[in-house]
Amino acid sequence: MLRTLLLFLFLVIYFIIGFPINLVLTALEKKNPGIKTRVSEKMVKQGFKFCLFIAGAKITVKGKENIPLDQSVLFVSNHRSYFDILVSYVSSPIPLGFVAKKEMEKIPGLSTWMKNIRCLFLDRENLKEGMKTILQGVEQLKSGYSVYICPEGTRNHNKEMLPFKEGSTKMAEKAKVPVIPVALTNTDALFELNSHFSVKPAHVTVEFGKPIQIDALPKENQKFLGAYLQNVIADMLSKEN
Repeated sequence: MLRTLLLFLFLVIYFIIGFPINLVLTALEKKNPGIKTRVSEKMVKQGFKFCLFIAGAKITVKGKENIPLDQSVLFVSNHRSYFDILVSYVSSPIPLGFVAKKEMEKIPGLSTWMKNIRCLFLDRENLKEGMKTILQGVEQLKSGYSVYICPEGTRNHNKEMLPFKEGSTKMAEKAKVPVIPVALTNTDALFELNSHFSVKPAHVTVEFGKPIQIDALPKENQKFLGAYLQNVIADMLSKEN
């Protein structure tokens, strides 16, 4: 319970301090374009690292060498925990923005930092608005900034993954960038699997798979890219368990 309270206290302080910092960054952005994103990336990464330290997370990172440093990619992963985002962000050698559910855009403080690091907000109930977000992701990838998405659409604690939503992987195809499959193991042991949703130490693993060039895949796999990527990640997870 102490870790849970400390984590909550840190987040409250972080968002309180973050408000004036964001005001300053917004003012500086006018004369120094990009400074808000650059500073926010560093602050968010340090904030995530401290959250994971408080939680007692021991992280094993595999396959970091598979991530190209000279181009943007679409990260595609399974989704077990709120901590997936923290673990993946601090483990990646390149900046990235997450695709989050639309409701998170309404959370004061948090949504500001998310926008600063170029997160996208997806409305899964509105097809037209959802397509707009996908197109924003395509433009972001084309501009050289990577995107991270969890095609299951929600957290899932079962051994078997939920079916990947096919439309969510279209960004990489349209932007013509490689996909990096990401396999996360045991992240829900930090929080969701614990009684009373308390934060407890756990050993988690994040594995970055080899880049997948979509246009090099057989036509059938290109047509059902979500299902193909789900099988790739399932194979990665099976080797871990």
